[in-house]
Amino acid sequence: MNLTHDTRESERTDFVAVLAKVCLVVFLISLGIVVLYPLFWMALNGFKTNAEIFGNPFALPGGFGIANYISAWNQGIRNYIATSIIVTLGSAFCTVLISAWTAYGLTRSKLPGKSFFVGIVLGGLMLSPTVAVIPLVRMMQDLGLYNTYWALIILYTAFRIPFTTFLIRAYMLGLPRDLDEAAIMDGASEGQIFWKVTLPLCKPILVSCVILHVLFGWNEYLFAMIFTSGADLQTLPVGLTSIMAKHGTNYAVVFAAMTLSALPIVITFFAAQRFFIRGLAEGIGK
Repeated sequence: MNLTHDTRESERTDFVAVLAKVCLVVFLISLGIVVLYPLFWMALNGFKTNAEIFGNPFALPGGFGIANYISAWNQGIRNYIATSIIVTLGSAFCTVLISAWTAYGLTRSKLPGKSFFVGIVLGGLMLSPTVAVIPLVRMMQDLGLYNTYWALIILYTAFRIPFTTFLIRAYMLGLPRDLDEAAIMDGASEGQIFWKVTLPLCKPILVSCVILHVLFGWNEYLFAMIFTSGADLQTLPVGLTSIMAKHGTNYAVVFAAMTLSALPIVITFFAAQRFFIRGLAEGIGK
């Protein structure tokens, strides 16, 4: 009797587990469709003509010619992508390097009043960039940096350091100090410990921070619009606005331009998603 009851209980538990797994799979597939379908639809519309878009926007294109993509590329997308790459990668390198040094000092050094400095860094998360736009414009003009790459690189770096430092510091708090002590006994300096011991151990969170910064810098619009005035220095968000203003009635070219602008960031994320998820999970969970 007890054996029969245990068997039924086991079958019921297995059924619930299978049902939960099926529901989870269905939910993830549905979520993936919701996320990926707009990108897929946007890319397909880049192959259509205006008549096809207005006639049936959800149908497959009549052909897969790349004329719209070539037109979008020649009308400035290549320049906008080049500017975005320079600004985004330059600010990402500066942000991660400065934030890693700051996080190392806040976790490994014997700095007096360390909690006070942690509060200052975290207080930067509450500063809205839009509040400082007017004085920043005046400052960049006085320094001769207005309408240059350095204006955006400096601003993106300054406003992303608090958040990036917060993530890297949370990750470093979980690293063992035995390796640091062993390196000190071997005669390593603070700089050598940082570059050769701590930084390699932080690779997952560093990759996560780079990806998060790339997502921010690639899509940032306000500073890119205000601190650049020439077409040669416009980033993708501002450049896409210009293309939409010039070719507002040619939606096929606009969709092609939007697809080309999204492609690098999608490839980057999928290429580094393993480190991205691992870094965030371990960093925030500590």
